[in-house]
Amino acid sequence: MIKKLLLLIVLLCGASVAGMAQKYRTAAGVRLESDRFGLTLQQKLHERGTIEGIASIGSREISGTALYEWHFPMLGKRFNYYLGAGGHIGNLKDNGVFTGVDAILGIEYKINGLPFLLSADVKPAVHINHEDWVQLSSGVSIRYVILKEKKVKKEWWPFGNKNSKNNKNSKKNEDKPSILDIFKKQDD
Repeated sequence: MIKKLLLLIVLLCGASVAGMAQKYRTAAGVRLESDRFGLTLQQKLHERGTIEGIASIGSREISGTALYEWHFPMLGKRFNYYLGAGGHIGNLKDNGVFTGVDAILGIEYKINGLPFLLSADVKPAVHINHEDWVQLSSGVSIRYVILKEKKVKKEWWPFGNKNSKNNKNSKKNEDKPSILDIFKKQDD
């Protein structure tokens, strides 16, 4: 049973590498953990990379986390998994300021037709100057898509843009020096 599940996960991950990962540019929302509440902001940097900022508050601490995340599609462009790393800084009620490093592994789903993202993740952290040196937290996030991904217009001609292809070739030819250019008079 475990071998079949592992094989299914490997096949899904392998089939997903070719596509793009995200359907949004900027999204913001809430993150819920067992003992903390947070706000999250995610900004797409390039095709597969985002930066996520998380501000969270608990009964004894407040903290801010910045993470760089790589996204990989699983079942199309709307459902993907991501992994990343980053750091955090916060204030603990009794100990004062603490810092540390974080990792994150999660799944994300963009709801079709609605501007919402749902995600669930596991976020281990190593703290410096904190009561708990190591922490393993999990959370769910609901984000609203503020900026959508720009759609690429599809042309009716299946072999690319007919007009720009000829223009590109003529521009390339203008920029290339010819063998006969060595005989041309140089301007001083």
